Amino acid sequence: MSASIPENYLDLFKKKAFGSFTTLMPDGSPQTTPVWVDYADGKVLVNSALGRQKDKNLRRDPRVAITLIDPDNPYRYLEVRGRVSEITQEGADKLIDKLAKKYLDKDKYPFAQPGEQRVIYKIEPEHVSPHG
Repeated sequence: MSASIPENYLDLFKKKAFGSFTTLMPDGSPQTTPVWVDYADGKVLVNSALGRQKDKNLRRDPRVAITLIDPDNPYRYLEVRGRVSEITQEGADKLIDKLAKKYLDKDKYPFAQPGEQRVIYKIEPEHVSPHG
């Protein structure tokens, strides 16, 4: 069951709003990390690197939750629960550079590690809860 992001909350994806991104560990316990986020074609996009814990978790169990907190008003936030509908490396380097521009005002992602392979997780919202 798909849900959509309310139009009056789409601005959070244009701001430097970090996402608190939760995946599930093998034992079912939550694992949460701060992430940069984007939004395209009705999906929330998160970029990471192959082999990280969230990558392993998502390949095993695609259920996720992500909360974006408005940097201008921390009482205004958006919770999205859903599933990763696609994992792809296509366009991942371009996306991380776009996110580096938004979050760091850098044209190129400055934290790349040798041999690192970027990956995009496309999240299909199933439950959307705006607050504030």
